[in-house]
Amino acid sequence: MLPSISFPRAGADVVAADLDYCCVQLSSEFERMSGSRLLLTGGGGFLGYYLVQTLLEWNRRVPRPDGIELTVIDNYLRGVPDWLNAIQDDRLQLSTHDIRTPVPADLGEFDYYIHGASIASPTFYRQHPIATMDANVTGLRLLLERAHHQQEKGRPVAGFLFFSSSEIYGDPEPAAIPTPETYPGRVSCTGPRACYDESKRYGETLCVNFARQYGLPITIARPFNNYGPGLKITDRRVIPDLARDLLAGRDLVLHSDGSPTRTFCYVADAVIGYYRALVRGRAGESYNIGCEAPEITISELATRLADQGRELFGYSGRVVQETSADVQYLTDNPLRRCPDISKARNELGFSPTIALDEGLRRTLLWYSEHRAGQES
Repeated sequence: MLPSISFPRAGADVVAADLDYCCVQLSSEFERMSGSRLLLTGGGGFLGYYLVQTLLEWNRRVPRPDGIELTVIDNYLRGVPDWLNAIQDDRLQLSTHDIRTPVPADLGEFDYYIHGASIASPTFYRQHPIATMDANVTGLRLLLERAHHQQEKGRPVAGFLFFSSSEIYGDPEPAAIPTPETYPGRVSCTGPRACYDESKRYGETLCVNFARQYGLPITIARPFNNYGPGLKITDRRVIPDLARDLLAGRDLVLHSDGSPTRTFCYVADAVIGYYRALVRGRAGESYNIGCEAPEITISELATRLADQGRELFGYSGRVVQETSADVQYLTDNPLRRCPDISKARNELGFSPTIALDEGLRRTLLWYSEHRAGQES
Protein backbone atom coordinates (compact mmCIF):
# COMPACT_ATOMS: atom_id res chain seq x y z
CA MET A 1 0.00 0.00 0.00
CA LEU A 2 1.34 3.43 -0.94
CA PRO A 3 1.64 6.05 1.83
CA SER A 4 -1.39 8.37 1.69
CA ILE A 5 -0.11 11.57 3.32
CA SER A 6 3.41 12.46 2.24
CA PHE A 7 2.86 12.15 -1.52
CA PRO A 8 1.03 14.54 -3.89
CA ARG A 9 -2.66 13.79 -4.15
CA ALA A 10 -3.66 15.93 -7.15
CA GLY A 11 -2.22 16.83 -10.52
CA ALA A 12 -1.22 20.36 -9.48
CA ASP A 13 0.42 18.98 -6.34
CA VAL A 14 2.38 16.52 -8.48
CA VAL A 15 3.84 19.28 -10.65
CA ALA A 16 4.67 21.51 -7.66
CA ALA A 17 6.43 18.65 -5.86
CA ASP A 18 8.34 17.65 -9.00
CA LEU A 19 9.53 21.21 -9.70
CA ASP A 20 10.73 21.57 -6.12
CA TYR A 21 12.57 18.24 -6.39
CA CYS A 22 14.21 19.27 -9.67
CA CYS A 23 15.29 22.69 -8.37
CA VAL A 24 16.90 21.16 -5.29
CA GLN A 25 18.72 18.53 -7.32
CA LEU A 26 19.85 21.04 -9.95
CA SER A 27 20.92 23.87 -7.65
CA SER A 28 24.62 23.62 -8.57
CA GLU A 29 23.87 23.39 -12.32
CA PHE A 30 21.55 26.42 -12.26
CA GLU A 31 24.01 28.38 -10.15
CA ARG A 32 26.62 27.69 -12.80
CA MET A 33 24.18 28.91 -15.47
CA SER A 34 23.26 32.07 -13.54
CA GLY A 35 23.12 35.17 -15.70
CA SER A 36 23.22 33.15 -18.92
CA ARG A 37 20.90 32.79 -21.92
CA LEU A 38 19.48 29.40 -22.96
CA LEU A 39 17.84 28.52 -26.27
CA LEU A 40 15.48 25.52 -26.15
CA THR A 41 14.02 24.18 -29.41
CA GLY A 42 10.85 22.13 -29.24
CA GLY A 43 10.07 23.58 -25.82
CA GLY A 44 6.32 23.24 -26.29
CA GLY A 45 6.52 19.43 -26.22
CA PHE A 46 6.65 16.72 -23.57
CA LEU A 47 10.13 17.25 -22.15
CA GLY A 48 9.78 21.00 -22.52
CA TYR A 49 6.98 20.86 -19.94
CA TYR A 50 9.48 20.35 -17.12
CA LEU A 51 12.62 21.71 -18.81
CA VAL A 52 10.89 25.10 -19.04
CA GLN A 53 9.00 25.10 -15.75
CA THR A 54 11.94 23.86 -13.68
CA LEU A 55 14.24 26.61 -14.91
CA LEU A 56 11.59 29.32 -14.41
CA GLU A 57 10.83 28.00 -10.93
CA TRP A 58 14.54 28.43 -10.20
CA ASN A 59 14.31 32.01 -11.46
CA ARG A 60 11.55 32.72 -8.95
CA ARG A 61 13.75 31.48 -6.11
CA VAL A 62 16.90 33.50 -6.77
CA PRO A 63 17.79 37.22 -6.86
CA ARG A 64 17.12 38.74 -10.25
CA PRO A 65 20.76 39.10 -11.44
CA ASP A 66 21.23 35.36 -10.88
CA GLY A 67 18.33 34.34 -13.10
CA ILE A 68 18.56 32.55 -16.44
CA GLU A 69 16.98 33.95 -19.60
CA LEU A 70 15.14 31.33 -21.62
CA THR A 71 14.08 31.51 -25.26
CA VAL A 72 11.75 28.75 -26.45
CA ILE A 73 11.44 27.98 -30.14
CA ASP A 74 8.66 25.77 -31.51
CA ASN A 75 6.51 25.72 -34.61
CA TYR A 76 3.38 25.74 -32.40
CA LEU A 77 1.37 24.29 -35.27
CA ARG A 78 -1.64 23.88 -32.97
CA GLY A 79 -1.04 26.95 -30.91
CA VAL A 80 1.06 27.66 -27.84
CA PRO A 81 0.21 25.07 -25.13
CA ASP A 82 -1.98 26.44 -22.33
CA TRP A 83 0.65 25.71 -19.68
CA LEU A 84 3.27 27.70 -21.59
CA ASN A 85 0.92 30.55 -22.42
CA ALA A 86 0.04 30.90 -18.76
CA ILE A 87 3.62 31.51 -17.60
CA GLN A 88 4.29 35.10 -16.58
CA ASP A 89 8.04 35.62 -16.51
CA ASP A 90 9.83 38.42 -18.30
CA ARG A 91 12.89 36.18 -18.63
CA LEU A 92 10.92 33.84 -20.91
CA GLN A 93 10.68 34.62 -24.63
CA LEU A 94 8.54 32.52 -26.98
CA SER A 95 9.37 32.44 -30.68
CA THR A 96 7.30 30.73 -33.36
CA HIS A 97 9.79 29.26 -35.78
CA ASP A 98 10.35 26.19 -37.96
CA ILE A 99 13.70 24.77 -36.87
CA ARG A 100 14.32 23.50 -40.39
CA THR A 101 15.26 27.08 -41.31
CA PRO A 102 17.93 29.27 -39.64
CA VAL A 103 17.11 30.68 -36.22
CA PRO A 104 16.46 34.44 -36.62
CA ALA A 105 19.56 36.50 -35.96
CA ASP A 106 17.58 39.05 -33.96
CA LEU A 107 17.13 36.53 -31.16
CA GLY A 108 20.75 37.23 -30.28
CA GLU A 109 23.45 34.93 -28.99
CA PHE A 110 23.12 32.20 -26.37
CA ASP A 111 25.36 30.63 -23.78
CA TYR A 112 23.53 27.30 -23.84
CA TYR A 113 21.60 25.41 -26.51
CA ILE A 114 19.24 22.45 -26.14
CA HIS A 115 17.93 20.91 -29.36
CA GLY A 116 14.75 19.04 -28.46
CA ALA A 117 12.62 19.80 -31.53
CA SER A 118 11.56 16.47 -33.02
CA ILE A 119 8.65 14.08 -33.51
CA ALA A 120 9.23 11.34 -30.94
CA SER A 121 6.05 9.23 -30.98
CA PRO A 122 6.38 6.23 -33.35
CA THR A 123 2.79 6.63 -34.53
CA PHE A 124 3.38 10.21 -35.62
CA TYR A 125 6.94 10.06 -36.91
CA ARG A 126 5.93 7.24 -39.22
CA GLN A 127 3.19 9.53 -40.57
CA HIS A 128 5.65 12.39 -41.06
CA PRO A 129 9.00 10.75 -41.91
CA ILE A 130 10.54 13.60 -43.93
CA ALA A 131 9.68 16.25 -41.35
CA THR A 132 11.10 13.97 -38.67
CA MET A 133 14.41 13.59 -40.51
CA ASP A 134 14.60 17.32 -41.27
CA ALA A 135 14.21 18.30 -37.60
CA ASN A 136 16.80 15.76 -36.47
CA VAL A 137 19.37 16.54 -39.17
CA THR A 138 18.76 19.89 -40.91
CA GLY A 139 17.55 21.66 -37.77
CA LEU A 140 20.44 20.30 -35.76
CA ARG A 141 23.00 21.25 -38.43
CA LEU A 142 21.72 24.82 -38.50
CA LEU A 143 21.96 25.12 -34.73
CA LEU A 144 25.46 23.66 -34.67
CA GLU A 145 26.59 26.10 -37.33
CA ARG A 146 25.02 28.96 -35.38
CA ALA A 147 26.91 27.95 -32.24
CA HIS A 148 30.15 27.60 -34.23
CA HIS A 149 29.81 31.04 -35.87
CA GLN A 150 28.99 32.57 -32.51
CA GLN A 151 32.13 31.06 -31.04
CA GLU A 152 34.21 32.36 -33.94
CA LYS A 153 32.93 35.87 -33.21
CA GLY A 154 34.28 35.65 -29.66
CA ARG A 155 31.12 34.62 -27.76
CA PRO A 156 31.97 31.13 -26.43
CA VAL A 157 29.20 28.55 -26.04
CA ALA A 158 29.10 27.03 -22.55
CA GLY A 159 26.99 24.00 -23.41
CA PHE A 160 25.05 22.37 -26.25
CA LEU A 161 22.77 19.36 -25.69
CA PHE A 162 21.28 17.22 -28.45
CA PHE A 163 18.34 14.96 -27.65
CA SER A 164 19.05 11.69 -29.38
CA SER A 165 17.17 8.51 -28.45
CA SER A 166 17.51 4.99 -27.11
CA GLU A 167 16.09 4.01 -30.51
CA ILE A 168 19.60 4.41 -31.95
CA TYR A 169 20.44 1.03 -30.40
CA GLY A 170 17.69 -0.74 -32.36
CA ASP A 171 16.97 -4.22 -30.98
CA PRO A 172 20.12 -5.10 -28.98
CA GLU A 173 21.42 -8.64 -28.63
CA PRO A 174 20.75 -10.16 -25.19
CA ALA A 175 24.44 -9.78 -24.29
CA ALA A 176 24.07 -6.00 -24.72
CA ILE A 177 21.34 -5.67 -22.07
CA PRO A 178 21.70 -3.44 -20.06
CA THR A 179 22.90 -1.40 -23.03
CA PRO A 180 25.98 0.82 -22.62
CA GLU A 181 26.74 3.91 -24.70
CA THR A 182 29.50 1.96 -26.48
CA TYR A 183 27.02 -0.45 -28.10
CA PRO A 184 26.99 0.38 -31.85
CA GLY A 185 23.36 -0.54 -32.42
CA ARG A 186 21.43 -2.99 -34.57
CA VAL A 187 19.11 -0.80 -36.59
CA SER A 188 17.25 -1.07 -39.89
CA CYS A 189 18.04 1.81 -42.26
CA THR A 190 14.90 1.24 -44.38
CA GLY A 191 12.20 0.04 -41.96
CA PRO A 192 9.17 2.06 -40.79
CA ARG A 193 11.10 3.45 -37.79
CA ALA A 194 14.24 4.29 -39.76
CA CYS A 195 13.28 7.92 -40.37
CA TYR A 196 13.63 8.51 -36.63
CA ASP A 197 16.33 6.00 -35.68
CA GLU A 198 18.75 6.80 -38.47
CA SER A 199 18.31 10.57 -38.34
CA LYS A 200 19.08 10.48 -34.61
CA ARG A 201 22.17 8.38 -35.33
CA TYR A 202 23.34 10.81 -38.01
CA GLY A 203 22.58 13.69 -35.65
CA GLU A 204 24.97 12.15 -33.14
CA THR A 205 27.64 11.92 -35.85
CA LEU A 206 27.18 15.63 -36.58
CA CYS A 207 27.52 16.48 -32.89
CA VAL A 208 30.65 14.42 -32.33
CA ASN A 209 32.41 15.89 -35.36
CA PHE A 210 31.45 19.50 -34.60
CA ALA A 211 32.80 18.93 -31.09
CA ARG A 212 36.06 17.47 -32.40
CA GLN A 213 36.68 19.87 -35.27
CA TYR A 214 35.56 23.12 -33.68
CA GLY A 215 36.01 22.46 -29.97
CA LEU A 216 32.33 22.99 -29.16
CA PRO A 217 31.05 21.65 -25.80
CA ILE A 218 28.40 19.40 -27.34
CA THR A 219 26.87 16.52 -25.41
CA ILE A 220 24.26 13.94 -26.39
CA ALA A 221 21.40 12.56 -24.30
CA ARG A 222 19.80 9.22 -25.12
CA PRO A 223 16.38 9.08 -23.37
CA PHE A 224 15.03 5.69 -22.33
CA ASN A 225 11.23 5.60 -22.10
CA ASN A 226 10.61 8.81 -20.20
CA TYR A 227 7.03 9.34 -19.03
CA GLY A 228 5.00 11.57 -16.76
CA PRO A 229 3.28 14.98 -16.70
CA GLY A 230 3.54 16.87 -19.96
CA LEU A 231 3.22 13.77 -22.17
CA LYS A 232 -0.09 14.25 -23.97
CA ILE A 233 -2.70 11.61 -23.35
CA THR A 234 -3.12 11.50 -27.16
CA ASP A 235 0.61 10.90 -27.80
CA ARG A 236 0.01 7.23 -28.73
CA ARG A 237 2.87 5.88 -26.65
CA VAL A 238 2.08 3.04 -24.30
CA ILE A 239 1.58 4.82 -20.97
CA PRO A 240 -0.71 7.61 -22.24
CA ASP A 241 -2.64 5.07 -24.32
CA LEU A 242 -3.25 2.89 -21.27
CA ALA A 243 -4.03 5.91 -19.09
CA ARG A 244 -6.66 7.07 -21.58
CA ASP A 245 -8.36 3.67 -21.47
CA LEU A 246 -8.17 3.57 -17.68
CA LEU A 247 -9.63 7.03 -17.10
CA ALA A 248 -12.45 6.25 -19.55
CA GLY A 249 -13.27 3.10 -17.56
CA ARG A 250 -12.38 0.83 -20.47
CA ASP A 251 -10.27 -2.33 -20.46
CA LEU A 252 -6.54 -1.68 -20.97
CA VAL A 253 -5.77 -2.73 -24.54
CA LEU A 254 -2.37 -4.11 -25.53
CA HIS A 255 -1.57 -4.32 -29.25
CA SER A 256 1.08 -7.00 -28.74
CA ASP A 257 1.37 -10.16 -26.69
CA GLY A 258 2.75 -7.98 -23.90
CA SER A 259 6.10 -9.77 -23.73
CA PRO A 260 8.54 -6.98 -24.83
CA THR A 261 10.34 -5.51 -21.84
CA ARG A 262 11.21 -1.93 -20.96
CA THR A 263 12.44 0.21 -18.10
CA PHE A 264 10.70 3.53 -17.51
CA CYS A 265 12.15 6.78 -16.18
CA TYR A 266 9.90 9.39 -14.57
CA VAL A 267 10.24 12.79 -16.23
CA ALA A 268 11.42 14.70 -13.14
CA ASP A 269 14.39 12.36 -12.78
CA ALA A 270 15.06 12.53 -16.52
CA VAL A 271 15.07 16.35 -16.61
CA ILE A 272 17.69 16.39 -13.87
CA GLY A 273 19.81 14.13 -16.08
CA TYR A 274 19.38 16.38 -19.10
CA TYR A 275 20.42 19.59 -17.36
CA ARG A 276 23.39 17.80 -15.83
CA ALA A 277 24.42 16.51 -19.25
CA LEU A 278 24.18 20.06 -20.62
CA VAL A 279 26.32 21.57 -17.86
CA ARG A 280 28.59 18.73 -16.74
CA GLY A 281 28.84 16.45 -19.76
CA ARG A 282 32.09 15.91 -21.66
CA ALA A 283 32.29 17.28 -25.18
CA GLY A 284 31.42 14.74 -27.85
CA GLU A 285 30.08 12.21 -25.34
CA SER A 286 26.67 10.54 -25.15
CA TYR A 287 24.78 9.65 -21.97
CA ASN A 288 21.96 7.18 -21.39
CA ILE A 289 19.21 8.89 -19.36
CA GLY A 290 16.81 6.33 -17.97
CA CYS A 291 16.42 3.69 -15.26
CA GLU A 292 18.22 0.35 -15.04
CA ALA A 293 15.40 -1.32 -13.12
CA PRO A 294 12.82 -2.67 -12.98
CA GLU A 295 12.85 -4.14 -16.48
CA ILE A 296 9.26 -5.28 -16.87
CA THR A 297 7.04 -6.63 -19.62
CA ILE A 298 4.42 -4.39 -21.18
CA SER A 299 1.82 -6.75 -19.66
CA GLU A 300 3.22 -6.08 -16.20
CA LEU A 301 3.24 -2.34 -16.89
CA ALA A 302 -0.47 -2.50 -17.75
CA THR A 303 -1.16 -4.52 -14.60
CA ARG A 304 0.67 -1.97 -12.44
CA LEU A 305 -1.30 0.86 -14.01
CA ALA A 306 -4.55 -1.01 -13.42
CA ASP A 307 -3.59 -1.54 -9.76
CA GLN A 308 -2.87 2.18 -9.36
CA GLY A 309 -6.17 2.97 -11.05
CA ARG A 310 -8.08 0.74 -8.64
CA GLU A 311 -6.49 2.44 -5.65
CA LEU A 312 -6.90 5.99 -6.93
CA PHE A 313 -10.18 5.88 -8.85
CA GLY A 314 -11.88 2.55 -8.15
CA TYR A 315 -11.01 1.28 -11.64
CA SER A 316 -12.50 -2.15 -12.40
CA GLY A 317 -11.30 -2.97 -15.92
CA ARG A 318 -9.02 -5.74 -17.20
CA VAL A 319 -5.90 -5.99 -19.34
CA VAL A 320 -6.79 -7.40 -22.78
CA GLN A 321 -5.01 -7.99 -26.08
CA GLU A 322 -6.16 -6.83 -29.51
CA THR A 323 -4.45 -6.81 -32.90
CA SER A 324 -3.60 -3.30 -34.07
CA ALA A 325 -5.19 -2.08 -37.29
CA ASP A 326 -1.73 -0.74 -38.17
CA VAL A 327 0.00 -3.66 -39.89
CA GLN A 328 3.45 -2.14 -39.21
CA TYR A 329 2.73 -1.35 -35.57
CA LEU A 330 5.27 -3.88 -34.25
CA THR A 331 7.77 -3.84 -37.13
CA ASP A 332 11.30 -3.23 -35.78
CA ASN A 333 9.91 -2.81 -32.27
CA PRO A 334 12.76 -3.78 -29.87
CA LEU A 335 12.12 -6.85 -27.74
CA ARG A 336 14.07 -5.38 -24.81
CA ARG A 337 15.15 -1.90 -23.83
CA CYS A 338 17.16 -1.34 -20.67
CA PRO A 339 20.03 1.16 -20.24
CA ASP A 340 23.34 0.88 -18.52
CA ILE A 341 23.49 4.27 -16.77
CA SER A 342 26.83 3.82 -15.03
CA LYS A 343 28.45 6.46 -17.25
CA ALA A 344 25.78 9.07 -16.40
CA ARG A 345 25.94 8.07 -12.75
CA ASN A 346 29.73 8.38 -12.54
CA GLU A 347 30.21 11.49 -14.70
CA LEU A 348 26.99 13.44 -14.11
CA GLY A 349 25.88 12.26 -10.69
CA PHE A 350 22.65 11.03 -12.30
CA SER A 351 20.74 8.74 -9.96
CA PRO A 352 16.95 8.40 -10.45
CA THR A 353 15.02 8.15 -7.18
CA ILE A 354 11.32 8.10 -8.13
CA ALA A 355 10.18 4.47 -8.14
CA LEU A 356 8.05 3.19 -11.01
CA ASP A 357 4.86 2.67 -9.00
CA GLU A 358 5.09 6.16 -7.51
CA GLY A 359 5.83 7.65 -10.94
CA LEU A 360 2.81 5.87 -12.42
CA ARG A 361 0.66 7.12 -9.55
CA ARG A 362 1.77 10.71 -10.11
CA THR A 363 1.21 10.33 -13.85
CA LEU A 364 -2.34 9.07 -13.43
CA LEU A 365 -3.14 11.90 -11.02
CA TRP A 366 -1.90 14.40 -13.60
CA TYR A 367 -3.77 12.71 -16.46
CA SER A 368 -6.96 12.71 -14.40
CA GLU A 369 -6.85 16.53 -14.64
CA HIS A 370 -5.54 16.64 -18.24
CA ARG A 371 -7.79 14.22 -20.09
CA ALA A 372 -7.98 16.27 -23.28
CA GLY A 373 -5.12 16.56 -25.73
CA GLN A 374 -4.84 17.52 -29.35
CA GLU A 375 -3.38 15.06 -31.79
CA SER A 376 0.17 16.04 -32.65
